[in-house]
Amino acid sequence: MRSTARPRRGAVRLWPIGAALVCALSCKSPAPQHAPAEENDVPVAINGESPFQYPADLYDQGVEGEVRLRLYVDALGRVLPESTRVASSSGTPALDSAAVAGAAQLRFAPAHHNGQPVAATFVQPVIFRKNAAQGGGTVN
Repeated sequence: MRSTARPRRGAVRLWPIGAALVCALSCKSPAPQHAPAEENDVPVAINGESPFQYPADLYDQGVEGEVRLRLYVDALGRVLPESTRVASSSGTPALDSAAVAGAAQLRFAPAHHNGQPVAATFVQPVIFRKNAAQGGGTVN
């Protein structure tokens, strides 16, 4: 009998523009901390764990891919889900859908301009890799 549980191994990489944060599904991270209110051109991801779910059937088949999402993050660091769009498809609709679904749970320290938090639109890569995090090492 096949389990319907989502696999927790493998990796979904999240590369915010301006900071190289890697969110691996197999890693446990400390609670997220908000970045200090400093000048940054784009929002910076602060999730402790990746909100993206690797589709189990695609994981089992070894299907991998990269989705680039266009996100709108308000001045409070919240993603407005209705504004999320696939800017560049992985070529696999289920991976694209998983990326869009997970994006709604992303949290950010907002971009700042002249010391004030501001809304921003940017492109966020989401990379689905099956074996990248095996052994508990850092995903590169």
